[in-house]
Amino acid sequence: MKFQGTFTAIVTPFLTNGEVDYLAFEKLVEDQVEADVEGIVVLGTTGESPTITCQEYGEIIGFVVKKVDKQALVIAGSGSNSTQKTIHHSLKAKEAGADALLVVNPYYNKPTQEGIYQHFLAVADAVDLPQIVYNIKGRTGVNIETETLVRLSAHKNIVAVKEASGDLGQMMDVIQQTPNDFFVLSGDDVLTYPLITLGGHGVISVLSNLMPKEVKELVDSALDGDYEKARKKHYALLPLIKSCFIETNPIPIKTALALKGKIQENFRLPMCRMQEENKKKLEKLF
Repeated sequence: MKFQGTFTAIVTPFLTNGEVDYLAFEKLVEDQVEADVEGIVVLGTTGESPTITCQEYGEIIGFVVKKVDKQALVIAGSGSNSTQKTIHHSLKAKEAGADALLVVNPYYNKPTQEGIYQHFLAVADAVDLPQIVYNIKGRTGVNIETETLVRLSAHKNIVAVKEASGDLGQMMDVIQQTPNDFFVLSGDDVLTYPLITLGGHGVISVLSNLMPKEVKELVDSALDGDYEKARKKHYALLPLIKSCFIETNPIPIKTALALKGKIQENFRLPMCRMQEENKKKLEKLF
């Protein structure tokens, strides 16, 4: 199983009453399959995973698995700051038919590097699915150091990293020091182009919720070595990429999708509607 290309961190659309909008969700999934993305990441941060109930968790993953129908990989976000809870969610994701897992670095409790290592190792030992380590210091408070990630890459089930540390120097070290069959994916749309030129393998993208074909074109061009074409696409998309983060993700991308009539502009607290001045900025771009 190759984790190379464009993977969309898909949003979870909600109705006004707060329930999951499965009709809108179906169309979002169809758009991704039609664009021929390599995978869909469901119930990651962009999918508002902290607000999803235990019952909804398996239902949503199963829904996406059924709609994708093996036309792309389905990667389930299953991480938490509790190792046992992460294992529980991971097993539930496997039962629902997920192809792989995205496991975020434990947040808030700020484990040591040894604690981080043991956490991911325990999940990898307990759940026989390919697992993508998610390194995002800005949300978790702790960076996964390169030495720790190299140790983890030796496990057969730990096959990739979603790198959202924002540190290209660290990403280069990871590419250089991990095995050739270990995949390094950008966790920031803005760094997709430079990371691939440095030897990375693709992106788990927010922007591709709305523009999957365009993001895929950038990624495919870069992976094919057509850096000039990829660079032009990168700069063409850059204002849109930046707009996706003028407020906390996924508020901007869900607002942009709503502006295009693809979903309703609904969130679950503590996520809320975008400030009007920022929404006006989005309207000019999308």
